[in-house]
Amino acid sequence: MIRITIKKKDDKYHYIKIEGHADYAEEGYDIVCASVSCICITTINALISIDEECVVYSEEDGFLELGIMKHDEVIDKLIENMIGLLEELEHDYHDYIKILR
Repeated sequence: MIRITIKKKDDKYHYIKIEGHADYAEEGYDIVCASVSCICITTINALISIDEECVVYSEEDGFLELGIMKHDEVIDKLIENMIGLLEELEHDYHDYIKILR
């Protein structure tokens, strides 16, 4: 199961950790893992293209840790969009992904 930990501070997202594998299908065919990876990496790339210092992150196989270092309207909207997409996945694939707050 993929576990996503989301933390807020002063009503702003400041930390997201994603760990584990969905085990929805065998490696290379797991649409849940692929969706989570695509959502997160696309968001991180967009954030970095706006401001290289707005996030810090670390990634390994089955693990992503993201710290949000700066906030503005665009950065916050991108983070909220990412979380919204992950919530939709959790709704559709609740046996394979869990969001913890």
